[in-house]
Amino acid sequence: MIPNKAAIIDMGTNTFHLLLVELYDQRFETLYKEKIPVKIGQGGISFNTIHPEAKKRAFHTLQHFKNLIEGEGITNVFAFATSAVRNADNGPEFVEEIKEKFQINVNVIGGVEEAQMIYEGIRFSGSLQNRTDLMMDIGGGSVEFIIGNQHEALWRKSFEIGGQRMLDLFHYHDPILKEEVNNLTAYLAEKLAELEEAIKVYKPVGLVGASGTFDTLTDIYYASLHQVKLKDQQVFQLPRNEFEIIAQKLLTMNKEQRLKIPGMIPMRVDMIVVASCLIEYILQLLPVDLLICSSFALKEGAIAQLMGKHSLAAAESR
Repeated sequence: MIPNKAAIIDMGTNTFHLLLVELYDQRFETLYKEKIPVKIGQGGISFNTIHPEAKKRAFHTLQHFKNLIEGEGITNVFAFATSAVRNADNGPEFVEEIKEKFQINVNVIGGVEEAQMIYEGIRFSGSLQNRTDLMMDIGGGSVEFIIGNQHEALWRKSFEIGGQRMLDLFHYHDPILKEEVNNLTAYLAEKLAELEEAIKVYKPVGLVGASGTFDTLTDIYYASLHQVKLKDQQVFQLPRNEFEIIAQKLLTMNKEQRLKIPGMIPMRVDMIVVASCLIEYILQLLPVDLLICSSFALKEGAIAQLMGKHSLAAAESR
């Protein structure tokens, strides 16, 4: 008998996610999900270290997650960590401590593997059609870009330019200064030269944003229309001109004002300014009229991989 319940722990640079699911051959059911702004990159990411306070927050959250997992009687636990942990000098020691304290094995995934899992999550959401799209996921530590269609990822790369890094480097004033935006744009032009080349080669025609910032941007857009997102919907559309209006507004506001925007969630309020600047930059490289937003990303990509293995094992046991 294959255990068909699983727990996914996604230890992102900004947010830790817990997803408890029941797996079937072609679908999954969410039993419980929670996200906590652990901000493991805060205070240390620019120095390639995990700050003691960030570690404390991480352990507190993992204890909470472990209690929920055990309460659900789940033994199949898949935990993975991304940019902040993979680049931290004390990352291996941190992972070892987690194993000792919580009996959780954390898989520290590389950038290309992270991009592939994000692609599988986006594909699983139904966001991709029979055309070539540029996909992006803005994390706290890294940003993943994938060019592909619903059949395959043609190109994928992870860039260590995530929201927390951009914040630390450029966002010193609130509201952000024009000069800081210009410096950030110049930095992106330098760091994303490889992406620009890939866009010229593969000629994507659409832009798909995964989770995180894109969830919040669509929340703000839907709130402006006095509409509510449907719980079982995974794909949302954000017209470019509506994004531009939101982005311009974000540049002129301080944190207190941003928090009052209908649809804004507190855990995104700091990074959303630099993340919007990054999206603006990408729209210069790929001028589209519509942003497609997938609520599925890395953790759903992990589920897609698990389901593949689950249905394979089920077939073998028949």
